[in-house]
Amino acid sequence: MKLTGKHIVVTGGTTGIGFALAQALLAKDNDVLAVDYSETNIREAKDKLPKLKTIKADLSEPASREQLMAKLEMVFPDYDILINNAGIQRWINLQNSHQDWAYYHQELAINFEAPVHLSMLAIDHLRQSSEAAIINISSGLVINPGAWVPLYTAGKTGVHGFTQALRLQLQDTDIKVFEVFPPAVNTGLGGTGEHEYGVSLAEFIPAVTAQIENNQFEITYGTSRTQYNASKEVNRQTTQQTWDMFKNNSSFLQA
Repeated sequence: MKLTGKHIVVTGGTTGIGFALAQALLAKDNDVLAVDYSETNIREAKDKLPKLKTIKADLSEPASREQLMAKLEMVFPDYDILINNAGIQRWINLQNSHQDWAYYHQELAINFEAPVHLSMLAIDHLRQSSEAAIINISSGLVINPGAWVPLYTAGKTGVHGFTQALRLQLQDTDIKVFEVFPPAVNTGLGGTGEHEYGVSLAEFIPAVTAQIENNQFEITYGTSRTQYNASKEVNRQTTQQTWDMFKNNSSFLQA
């Protein structure tokens, strides 16, 4: 797929993977619009990338998602790629889950409901393009579930299933459907200090864009590629070993 001269919407496009994608896609001579809820993140992103267009939207709310898509028709009407990247990640000890449901539902709404809803809202628009795409960011935790982040894992697993169904339903259209399975990437996901490990964005993002350009519809890198190609038994063992590293962590026990 060509990744030049496109008009690309990136949710969660002001920080982490989303911002790095926006930066890389701008460098490839695309027009890029980032969606975020944080005015601070939007301002800081625009300071770094003056060419980046932005819209503020709360993707946890259905009405806000509908308003976003209506606004795109007015201010960014030629968009032909939607990247569903926005996400939050919370450590949750299910044996200590005393928050109200709204707290837990927000994670599911942003990580699962938003990509599904936005994809459905975008289909009619994207069908007008001769080459369009929906790119959903799931997680390597789809393959090796992260028990310490159960709702994040559940949401991303839902995105994976939806993306597979969407790809089949759109296979006779000009809309390509990609899924990115990030490994652990050194970003601020989960809060300061919680995700400062893994591969660097500088090595991960070029691998992602190269695989999109090569029409590799399930995109992996590093540990997520190893997981993707591993046997069910190897992945079961890896899942257990990783959980063993987290289950007695004091931060998790208090989550």
